[in-house]
Amino acid sequence: MVSPPAPSRTTTGQSVRADDTLLRRAYVEIHEGRFEAPRAALEPFAEKGDDRADLLYAFACAGTGRSEKAAELMVASGLASPGNKHPGHDLVDMFARFDRRPEAERVLRVMLRLAPHDARLYDALGDVLSQMGRLDEAVGVLTKSLEIRPSATYALNLKAIALAERGDIDAAIDIFNEVLKMTPGNPSAISNLACIYSAQNRSDEAIDLYRTAIQERPADAQIRLNYSIALLKAGRFAQGWSEHEWRLKLPGHSDLPRATLLPSLTDGLDLRGKRILITQEEGLGDTIMYLRYLAPLARRGAILHLWVPEELGDLCRRIDCVSVVQVGGRTPAFDWHCPFISLPRVFVGTPDSMGDPVPYLRADPGKVQRMGRFLPRNGRLNVGLVWGGSPRPDQTPAHMVDRRRSASLAAMAPLGRIPGINLISLQKGPYAEQALNPPEGMRLYDPTDQIGSMDDTAALMMGLDVLVSVDTSVVHLAGALGRPVLLMDRFDNCWRWLSGREDSVWYPDLTIIRQERPRDWGSVAERVAARLRGMAAAKQHVA
Repeated sequence: MVSPPAPSRTTTGQSVRADDTLLRRAYVEIHEGRFEAPRAALEPFAEKGDDRADLLYAFACAGTGRSEKAAELMVASGLASPGNKHPGHDLVDMFARFDRRPEAERVLRVMLRLAPHDARLYDALGDVLSQMGRLDEAVGVLTKSLEIRPSATYALNLKAIALAERGDIDAAIDIFNEVLKMTPGNPSAISNLACIYSAQNRSDEAIDLYRTAIQERPADAQIRLNYSIALLKAGRFAQGWSEHEWRLKLPGHSDLPRATLLPSLTDGLDLRGKRILITQEEGLGDTIMYLRYLAPLARRGAILHLWVPEELGDLCRRIDCVSVVQVGGRTPAFDWHCPFISLPRVFVGTPDSMGDPVPYLRADPGKVQRMGRFLPRNGRLNVGLVWGGSPRPDQTPAHMVDRRRSASLAAMAPLGRIPGINLISLQKGPYAEQALNPPEGMRLYDPTDQIGSMDDTAALMMGLDVLVSVDTSVVHLAGALGRPVLLMDRFDNCWRWLSGREDSVWYPDLTIIRQERPRDWGSVAERVAARLRGMAAAKQHVA
């Protein structure tokens, strides 16, 4: 959002200046999503000639439902600086973090009523509509922006992104190429085009484009991270893992000192007796995938101290080679630290470059027995089903990825028509509500009330014949346990599943069934159903 208020300067005239301490406190509270108190504190100074107080007051009004006043003040601020970023963009960024995008949309629409010729407002509105998945509206709004400023590269990039999200890949590519004709070397357009090529499995073209973007911005951590993902998706693991360390320069990653980050293993690095703190960094699936590297570290004499979320605590405590599993608390003493996602980089060039083989996790035998009571025992094929991931609406990139990787229970209707199977929901989170209204004819067993952690999920999985799931953490859990998985994968698949193959280099019992067109889950469900029919028939034959 707006920068913290600068110290005030002596002014003449009738303006009433707010105290710097008040402004800074209001900035902090607004930045943390608390709007009522700053609005009340700033009200005596609003519209009294202090631009700093006016803008903060505008954000506070936006957060307390006073859309008209917020819009009025933001429009005035935007008109005073026509060549700068509009406060409407800051509004979108801030309210996205608080998962309050509809309120940002409401204020932006009032602003457009007041300033209908300000293209920056169409850009901001198009951005928030795209984030909310209203892609047709987003494209329309951004088209209006381009009617005002036909050569605005920012609006062109936003429109291309919205088109790509909608599945209009060729149209998005055309726009990015148009931007590059207008501004050769534009690193944003190059990187976005490379991202689309990578999604289309045009890996060599994507990698070449990223290299061009890096020449323009060699220290841009986001471009370097995207480049690493393209390398990994192409199977170029050694270089990919090295480049992937650029993520640590982005906000929200490890705050631990880089000087004590575990280096890549060499013959001269002696880990005997060294305490290594291994830390959670992103999603649960990432951590589960990289648990395979713990035993190879322990065999080198390291003392392993894991710092993980509560959901993974019990699961990790049963890993024999781990000395300490910490949930919450303060940073403990350590010799080296390493985020889970850096472990593959540590092992590059060693015999353990892919970690220990599957299964490298085991379920609690007692829990397996207890969880088995909640599964049907009728001789049919027990099929676990997960159709949605974690929406993470406060994290815009992850939220938009989740919309592409998650299906709906309605799209799984073909699975409800297969004889000889039991469909067992393992779905948690907001998508689980769809189980209350399943497709016609689908019977869904739902033992999720018994699941409180990944350890519980692992125990339940041991009673399944196969897991059918979109790309989320349960896929990694089933894979790590050595359970069969049918992965329903999105068109622009995650790098982990590589390109042009149905098997996985990480989990030998996993089969990939991928969209042939963006957002087309119908054909995926039909192909999954065909596999399950064969598996059910085979089980009946054995019985």
